Amino acid sequence: MSLMAALAVLAALVLAAVVAQGAWSARKAKPRRADAPAVDGARTEPTMNAVVAPAGEGLGEMRSAASRKPSARLDPLIDAIAPIMLEAPISGEMALMHLPPSRRAGTKPFLIEGLNAESADWELPMAGQRYSEFQAGVQMANRSGALNEIEFSEFVQKLQAFAESVGGMVEVPDMLDVVARARELDAFASGHDAQLAIVLRANGAAWSVGYIQQMANRRGFVPGVLPGRLVLPAAEDGAPPVLVLSFDAQAALAEDPNISSVREVTLSLDVPQTAESAEPFPAWHDAARNLCADMDATTVDDRGHPITLHAFAGIGNDLSTLYLALESRDLAAGSQAARRLFS
Repeated sequence: MSLMAALAVLAALVLAAVVAQGAWSARKAKPRRADAPAVDGARTEPTMNAVVAPAGEGLGEMRSAASRKPSARLDPLIDAIAPIMLEAPISGEMALMHLPPSRRAGTKPFLIEGLNAESADWELPMAGQRYSEFQAGVQMANRSGALNEIEFSEFVQKLQAFAESVGGMVEVPDMLDVVARARELDAFASGHDAQLAIVLRANGAAWSVGYIQQMANRRGFVPGVLPGRLVLPAAEDGAPPVLVLSFDAQAALAEDPNISSVREVTLSLDVPQTAESAEPFPAWHDAARNLCADMDATTVDDRGHPITLHAFAGIGNDLSTLYLALESRDLAAGSQAARRLFS
């Protein structure tokens, strides 16, 4: 082979090596992509209707306890309840016509339910039924704080307008007593709330949205109702999700889920929303560990410090104490009352 031919071959080999190096570097810089369609879309985060806790016996001045069934929506533990007595039963159509347009007093939800004259069930007013009396309840506390005097007054104003329209009389509870109970309930809730969050940070290449969805789907997560949200559903139909995996919503809205780059996702557990018997904390820990292994990530706290097994064990011990405290107050984690209070 001549010198010129040898030099030509050598130049071709060098050029090929440079091209290959460039392609490898470009590939390494791209976010990890899903191997197949990320999520089939068959399952999504369940849409939850408002749920409330069963109460004890309803107000019994007008009926005997044997003929009156308990409310499934109002709970004296967390609601201030006001009865509305009627001179005569009224139709569901009339009740629906005069219900307040808003079912909130400030930041607190309230509802009005009627006692069905036929079944003796407390229920939300419906057309075609007749009601012998009504009762209303406003929630005394939630994560927005305690029911205050202004919110209570708004509740009473709306309730009195409804009562006058249907020919009823309201027995309004004492405001000072209700507000005092609300503050005490809020103080308890504030001291016994727990929302755990852990960050999973990529060790190497960033992730595409499609890749995150695929890895999470393998661990039981399904699409949430909001962009950048994946959830681990509860076994109970309609219950809040056990875990939430969230990431940048703007990245989630990208037209191509395999292009946008994400380096961090947050795995959250809202402790009061799920019963201890469902083992949500072990599920949270296992999901973090498995997703880190799947996605080559490290678990860190909100200051960027790695979270150790010892730290996880300490959190688990603290939660055991918290569960006992909630149960002692008849607000066990996962109960309808707890879900409403811690919302």
